Amino acid sequence: MQIAKIIGRATSTVKHPSLQGWKLLIAQPLGVNDKPDGAPQLIIDGLGAAQGDLVVITSDGKTVRETVNAEDSPIRFMVLGLIDP
Repeated sequence: MQIAKIIGRATSTVKHPSLQGWKLLIAQPLGVNDKPDGAPQLIIDGLGAAQGDLVVITSDGKTVRETVNAEDSPIRFMVLGLIDP
């Protein structure tokens, strides 16, 4: 698990069937002192995160695949929780 900041959203006219119904967002993982930690990632969200929100994300692909109920899903990151301001 890692803290990340939502920096944008993604739109897809064609996507893997396992991603139907999920909102696609772009998140910047954060490290020490809220500095960027690596490249921004495409994530799925079912909690209603918006641009500028701080969230808890997971990069555990197995957990994400179980959540979307598809072993062949290409997604690896998802929002686990919203951090109160």
